[in-house]
Amino acid sequence: MARYTGPRVRIARRIGFNVFENKKGDKALQDRPYPPGENGRKRTRETDYGTQLKEKQKVRYMYGVLEKQFRNYYKEASRMQGITGENLLYLLESRLDNTVYRAGFASTRPQARQLVSHRHFKVNGKFVDVPSYHVKPGDEITIKDSSKDLIVIQHTIDTGQDRVIPSWIDVDNKNKSVKVVASPTRSDASSQIEEQLIVELYSK
Repeated sequence: MARYTGPRVRIARRIGFNVFENKKGDKALQDRPYPPGENGRKRTRETDYGTQLKEKQKVRYMYGVLEKQFRNYYKEASRMQGITGENLLYLLESRLDNTVYRAGFASTRPQARQLVSHRHFKVNGKFVDVPSYHVKPGDEITIKDSSKDLIVIQHTIDTGQDRVIPSWIDVDNKNKSVKVVASPTRSDASSQIEEQLIVELYSK
């Protein structure tokens, strides 16, 4: 399973963005809005390459993808018709763990990744424990019967009533199921992602 296990606050401070979506990351960025290390405050100048690399790292950590896997996503996106950067975000948004997160069954992507890998979800009636599984229009994601009353899932549903559900999925909170009705588009991904910087980095 692709995941980062090191100190998350340091990553958030180094990138300048709370990629792990936790409260500690938000607080750290408020208290110390500069990179970690004894020379963190002195780092003021950043090259174009540094900006591009930081953007790639930001997206990679957001979706919980390791370097080799991310590069493979980019290669696949570049072979697809359309705009490479948007294709890349489509592939990342279509991951099963991200779909579970978008549906409101997990408070963060790392939590969604853990729930998927622990076999709490089925896709079209079959258990899938691969977080990177690519969902397609027509797929139906359900929670196995013995997991429907899990406190962590129910708490996320109860406290996430204000979460905006993207239009490409149809969520049934009562039956705890998700129907993929369309493919995600660029507008469904975070507006804080500058995918063109990633394309420029890999195009060198």
